Amino acid sequence: MNRRSVWITATAATLLLVVAAFLSLSLGVVRLSVPETLQALFRPAEAENSAAAVIWSIRLPRIIVAMLVGAGLATVGAVMQAILRNPLAEPGITGVSAGAAVGAVAGITMGLAGSSQWGIPLAAFAGAAIVSLILQFVLQTRRDLGPATIILVGVSISALAGAIINVLIANAHDDALVRSALFWLAGDLELRSWDHVLIALAPIVLGIAYLLSRIHALDALSLGEQTAATSGVNVARERVLLLLVASLVTGAAVAVSGIISFVGLVVPHAVRLIVGASHARLLPLSALGGALFLVLADTIARAAFGSVVVQTGVVAALVGAPIFLILLLRKRPA
Repeated sequence: MNRRSVWITATAATLLLVVAAFLSLSLGVVRLSVPETLQALFRPAEAENSAAAVIWSIRLPRIIVAMLVGAGLATVGAVMQAILRNPLAEPGITGVSAGAAVGAVAGITMGLAGSSQWGIPLAAFAGAAIVSLILQFVLQTRRDLGPATIILVGVSISALAGAIINVLIANAHDDALVRSALFWLAGDLELRSWDHVLIALAPIVLGIAYLLSRIHALDALSLGEQTAATSGVNVARERVLLLLVASLVTGAAVAVSGIISFVGLVVPHAVRLIVGASHARLLPLSALGGALFLVLADTIARAAFGSVVVQTGVVAALVGAPIFLILLLRKRPA
């Protein structure tokens, strides 16, 4: 795909994201017309108090969180696929999300959410970082392991994390904390506020910015360690830094949304089919695609099922799993 086509694709994705965000502002239990939404968004002082409150206090922070989380998970998925040289790698499958979940659930059950707004994000980042370092250790000590084996390591880590989470929940001292942890584990953006935006904004935006600055190293790593080394890339340092930054982004995303699957797997796959494997194109378009995917999933969860409670993570899985199967079974040209 030439540069002009890439710009057209990026522009189209940006416009679709704007349209999806606007529709999400309008839809919900309280449905607003286009004029009401525009007035509440751009002239809140002149709008009805209820409409302005719905837009600015409830829906807009939720949409921004969805954009941040979707962009972060999709970008991290593309980065992990390059580092591990496995198209199935993403925060969920490699166990990084599960590690973040252990940290976050530990923080929830210990009451960190009430003591500090940064308690849960820091705990989630610590869990994600530990799993990333375990993966790095495995890669360094057993260079003979194939990509499929690394995924099996991630599955094992996820199973261990699940067992730890069950122990933490079973021994929680408050039923309200248990309900909060269980609801959070399914992945949802209900009651997201501007505090959640502030929690996620800096680590995800700065993390994505750093990952975008390493596109040449990612291109080299995706071709193999020997190729990267002959290209002047310090393989060990780059992998550690990239995994730690990916953990920071994953931890921040998981801390404000819970576990949302398939974003980091499906979106980079779909974008790669459109624009190719160059990370200069893949990373920014994956970020846009991830933001669009999660805004749409959250809008469907909030507006399409009436009074039935359906979480954002459930919709993401219902949409993402079939798409992934189609991509996986899609016949590639010879």
